[in-house]
Amino acid sequence: MIRIQKNGKGLTGLQRRAAVFGAAVLTASLLAGCGKQQNEETQAAAPVEEQTAAPQEQTETAETGEQANLEDEALMANDGEHSFLTGEPRAAEAVANRPLAVMFNNRKEGCPQTGIEQASIVYEAPVEGRITRLMGLFEDYTELDRIGYIRSSRDYFVYCALEYDAIYAHFGQATPYVGELLNSDRVDNISGAVAGIDHPAANTFFRTSDRKAPNNVCIDVEGLVKDIGRFGYSLTYHDTHKAKFAFAADGEEAENSGSTDAVLLYPGGKESGLENGYSLIEARFEYNEEDGKYYRYQYGEAQIDESTGNQLAYENVIFQYCHGEVRDENDYLVFGLHGDNGMKVQVFTGGKMTEGTWSRYSDNDPAYYVDSEGNPIMLNQGKTWICLIWEDYADDVVIE
Repeated sequence: MIRIQKNGKGLTGLQRRAAVFGAAVLTASLLAGCGKQQNEETQAAAPVEEQTAAPQEQTETAETGEQANLEDEALMANDGEHSFLTGEPRAAEAVANRPLAVMFNNRKEGCPQTGIEQASIVYEAPVEGRITRLMGLFEDYTELDRIGYIRSSRDYFVYCALEYDAIYAHFGQATPYVGELLNSDRVDNISGAVAGIDHPAANTFFRTSDRKAPNNVCIDVEGLVKDIGRFGYSLTYHDTHKAKFAFAADGEEAENSGSTDAVLLYPGGKESGLENGYSLIEARFEYNEEDGKYYRYQYGEAQIDESTGNQLAYENVIFQYCHGEVRDENDYLVFGLHGDNGMKVQVFTGGKMTEGTWSRYSDNDPAYYVDSEGNPIMLNQGKTWICLIWEDYADDVVIE
């Protein structure tokens, strides 16, 4: 987390990390996910010939330190007293704890989800069938009894989870595309006993009786904790973990240069039936000036948490534009999640939009968001929803 003081003085205990926007140029890797939509929880997908997506164009990067205009007051580390995910004050021992990433069903039959309101960050991205799937990142997951409803992995979600050094939980996967990654030591994986998983989690998952498969899988949090211990996964961040976000200081509002009003956000546009992934579910966010939050809607109604009945609401929304392609004849998708700072990002906070670009250089680096002058884009403290937008459908996006 980048914490910026308005008076130009850094918080006590922070250390500079100006190299966080380093100048190493890497060829963009297209990190993608796909899977078999039917019976994906119980069967490995039949092998198909993978199509290599064309890498997104790269631009020359400047010398170290020039990619972001890091002012004296911008200190690039967490102070140990604020959450990496929300920027909010937390006890030091809680700040050090790794988050849990959970794959959520977002089919209409799998909604509403339960426990998702407690996620500090939610990722949303298109999948085959041109709807979206969700991934929630939880800090205080042990306070929940159960989390649902769980669906299978797509490898672009795995790479997003790696931005946060998160333990990754899902039920099922497309073995030809993501199986090797999930079974490697690069991912602290929690999966059910399905084909293609070398080390299943025996205690984590169960099915409810009030929904039909495959829309009824939940996580039993007590069993999850048992499996995390059985696998010996670290509960605290590894040394490779890096802070991702720039948050406003305590009691302050985010201020970004060049911001414009943005109170209605349609990641897939206002028309239904478009091919961008968000249109079919009628996704939108509406800003409420009274509490400074963006409220989420989909399928023609408010999106709620089943366990609380509350509508999902977020202090920040981010549209991160990515190169994408159709991977094969089954409409499985591939998205580019690495690269230089040439890809567009739109950050919405406090009813304002700031446009800029994003950069990411390796699996252990997060994607950083900077404005047109290379300065980190500030977020308000609180929860964030991130939409991965397929750049081919950028013109479908509506912002008012």
